[in-house]
Amino acid sequence: MESITVLLADDNLIVREGVRALLSRDRSVEVVGLAADYDELVEGAERLRPQVLVTDIRMPPDFQDEGIRAAQRVRKQFPGTGVVVLSQYDDPDYAVQLLAEGEAGYAYLLKDRIADAGLLGRAIRAVAGGGSMIDPQIVRELMEPARREGELSADEEDLLRQVAEGRPVKAIAAGLGQPPAAVNDAVESLFLRLAKDAGGGSGGARDSALRRLRLLHTAILRREEQGETLSRLLPGGLAEKLRADRGAATRTERLTVTVLMSDVRGYCSIAERTDPADLAGQLGAHRRAMNAAVLGEGGTVMQYVGDAVMAVFGAPEPQPDHARRAVRAARGMHRRQHELDREWAALGLVPFGLGIGLSTGEVAAALLGSAERLEYTLVGDTVNLAQRMQDLARPAGTTVATAGTVDAAGTADGSWPWDPLGPCSVKGHSAPVVAFRLPVGAGPDPAAVPDPALEARP
Repeated sequence: MESITVLLADDNLIVREGVRALLSRDRSVEVVGLAADYDELVEGAERLRPQVLVTDIRMPPDFQDEGIRAAQRVRKQFPGTGVVVLSQYDDPDYAVQLLAEGEAGYAYLLKDRIADAGLLGRAIRAVAGGGSMIDPQIVRELMEPARREGELSADEEDLLRQVAEGRPVKAIAAGLGQPPAAVNDAVESLFLRLAKDAGGGSGGARDSALRRLRLLHTAILRREEQGETLSRLLPGGLAEKLRADRGAATRTERLTVTVLMSDVRGYCSIAERTDPADLAGQLGAHRRAMNAAVLGEGGTVMQYVGDAVMAVFGAPEPQPDHARRAVRAARGMHRRQHELDREWAALGLVPFGLGIGLSTGEVAAALLGSAERLEYTLVGDTVNLAQRMQDLARPAGTTVATAGTVDAAGTADGSWPWDPLGPCSVKGHSAPVVAFRLPVGAGPDPAAVPDPALEARP
C-alpha cells in the first residue's frame, strides 16, 4: 500500500522528533518533512506537497494560532490536504469550532494522548481520505454533560457518540444499515428529547453540551450537502476522483480521448417561432436524453452551452475503448432525439435535428480557472477538431468523425457504414483532415442505448 505523506510541524524539537519516531512505526505513513514555525510549514508544504499536515496550534513567531493559519493557507493553495491539529488544550469548544467551519479533512488530538493505541495514525488516515476525527477524550467531554447516566439506551448512546466524533450521517447510516434520512431524523429526535429533559434551563452544562453537539452535527450535514453539490456541478466521476486522489486538483494530465460535440441544427430559427416556456421544456428533455446516451456508454458530459453538448470518453478516468464508446453514444443520441421528436410532433412542437462530431487524440485535462471558480477543462487540437467535425455533420441526423476515431473504434472494417468524405478543409488547420460520415440511422446494433438510471435499479 502506498504510504500517506506527512509534513510534521512543531516548534519543540523534542516533541517533533518524538512524533516522528512514533510515526516511523506506522507503515502506512511517511514523514517527508519537518517544520518549526509558520514560514517553514508553508514553504515545506509548497515544496513537498504532502497529503497531510500534522501541526501544533501555537508556533513562532507569535505563538498564537500560526499552525492553524498556515494549514488554512496551504489548503487554499492545495485543496484536499488533510490537517491533524495537536493541542495541549482539552477545550471542547475549540475542537467543535475547528470542525464546525464546514471543512472536511480536519482532526483535533490532544498532545498528551497521541501515543495511545495508534490514535495519531488513525487520525492521519481519516483526514487523508477527507474525513474528520476528534480525540476520544474530547468526545467524552462533549457527551457526558449532555445526558444522565442510564438515560439513553445502548443504541442511543452509540448514536450520540458517533455524532460527537464528527462522523458523517452517511457513514453512520452505512454502519447501521439504515437510510441517511432515517439516521438524521433519529439524531434530531434525540437532541429534542435531551433538550426537553434538561428542564428548560439555560446556560447549564447540559445546555452547553447540546449546543456544541448540534453545532457539530449541523456542520457535518452542511459538509455532506456541499459534497453532493460538488458531485452535481462537476463532470461525472471527477468529484469521486478528487476525493480519492487529493493531488488531482492541481495536476494536469495528458490523456488520449475521444471528444464528442453535438448541435441542434437551425436552433436560432426554432427559437424565433417557439414559445420560450415550451422551448425551455424541450431543451430540458433534450439534455436529459443526451445525458442518458452519454452516460450509458460510460462517457462524461463536460458542459451544455445552449443547445450544444460537449462530452468526452476516456476522461477523467482512462478507457481503452473510448472511441468505440463515443461512436455508440452518438448513435444513441440520434435515436433518443428521434424518439423525442415523435413525442413533440404529437404536441405540435418543432423537432430538433442533431449534427454530431467526433475526434480522437491527445488532450491536456485539468481544473482551470480562478480561486473563486474552477472548471474541468480539456485543452488541445482534438477538442477543436470535434467542433469542426460537428460543423460538417449535415444533414441533421448524421455523425462525422475523423479517420483517427474510425480507426480507433475498430469500425473501419465495414461493420459500420461510414461514408468517406475524403480530405476536408477545416478552419484552423493548414492541411486537410480526412473525415467520414455516418448516415442517418446507421449502425449494426438496433438496440436502444441502456439508461444508467434504469440499470441501477435492483
